[in-house]
Amino acid sequence: MKASSAKFAIGQVVRHRLFDFRGLIFDVDPEFDNTEEWLMSIPEEVRPHKDQPFYHLFAENAETEYIAYVSEQNLLPDHSVEPLRNPMIEEMFIRDKNGAYKAKPILAN
Repeated sequence: MKASSAKFAIGQVVRHRLFDFRGLIFDVDPEFDNTEEWLMSIPEEVRPHKDQPFYHLFAENAETEYIAYVSEQNLLPDHSVEPLRNPMIEEMFIRDKNGAYKAKPILAN
C-alpha cells in the first residue's frame, strides 16, 4: 500500500484515538521513519501500519508534556478550545486571536 497525503496539518491540534493525550503537530513524515525497535515495542494488537503518515507532536496529558510520534490512524481532530501548555510550542508557534496555532516565520542568516 502506498502512503497517502497527510490528513492533518502542521499547527493542528489533535488527540490520540486510544490514549488520553492531545498535542500540536509540528512535523509530518509521509510514512514511518523511526526504528524497527520503536515499532516493535508497541503491542501487536495496536501496532500501526508503517505505510501511512506519522506525526511529531508537542504532546501532553494530565501529568506531563513530551514529544510523541503517532500514526495517522491513531489521531483525531481535537476541537477543544483549551490551549495547550507544552512549553516547546512557544518556540515554534504563535496562537492567533481565534485560538489557532500558526508556525512562526523562520529567520535565516
